[in-house]
Amino acid sequence: MDITLIRTFLEVAATGSFVNAADRLFVTQSAVSLRVQRLEDSLGRPLFTRSKAGAEMTPAGREFERYALSMLKLWEEARQQVAIPEGFTESLTLGAQYSLWPRLGFRWIDRLRAARPALTIRAEIGMPDRLTRFLVEGVVQAALMYTPQLRPGLEALRVMEEDLVLVAAWPGPDLAELPGRYAFVDWGPEFVQAHALHLPALTTPGLTLSLGAMAADFIARRGMAAYLPARYVKRYLDAGQLHLVHDAPIFPYPVWALFRDDLPVALRDAAVLALRGVATEMEGEQEAVLDALEGISDGVEVLGAS
Repeated sequence: MDITLIRTFLEVAATGSFVNAADRLFVTQSAVSLRVQRLEDSLGRPLFTRSKAGAEMTPAGREFERYALSMLKLWEEARQQVAIPEGFTESLTLGAQYSLWPRLGFRWIDRLRAARPALTIRAEIGMPDRLTRFLVEGVVQAALMYTPQLRPGLEALRVMEEDLVLVAAWPGPDLAELPGRYAFVDWGPEFVQAHALHLPALTTPGLTLSLGAMAADFIARRGMAAYLPARYVKRYLDAGQLHLVHDAPIFPYPVWALFRDDLPVALRDAAVLALRGVATEMEGEQEAVLDALEGISDGVEVLGAS
């Protein structure tokens, strides 16, 4: 069985569209159609009902989906096991959103390598939908993200409460100075709603960045302001490149880890222990930023709190 056909089938099933599947796989729509047709010819059954609205799985398609996931999982397990270098006995592939690799994901790798010298590690990056797909398919066994998407075979662990703080690229920033110099970083629907309610003057700044923590470098170099994770911007604050906006509310933003439930228990326990250790270190760094914010504010409110 051609594993490319399996991946293509699962992508169409996940997106409900040949067009969207083609975009995610970086191939043409005709290539996706051809692959699905080859799979249907091999199975002797149509797997999708095509329409202008997209592609809906037939009963045969729904039945085949669980086998497709199992085949892909076995393939990934075999690929990773065969790829284990000499001198190592186990492997683990970790994923994380870009904003969570620096200071969390990288430290997680450090602790795991120190605790299990015979463990070979591979790292992946992606947005939640891509990471979730990788988890379901067995491409990664654990992933860090802000907005977990639970699926059968996955379990979620709340790692820590991250706080988004308002920072600016000039000393002594004030909320009244931000209009015209503010970049709206989209941290998800709950943040958008709370932001619109409590900071209406900054709701339509003319610049929206769906870049997560990558926006830190952007605003630091362009004399702007934005909401960013406290632990991520600490080094910018220490270097004097960014400054906390006094009296600005904070926004709690939890970090989650998703694990495949078939991950060996000993390896999962080691990964969780290492991750909790890193989270404990980071909480101290975050508290330092929040203490600094309290020191220049009359009181720190929570964005979205009633």
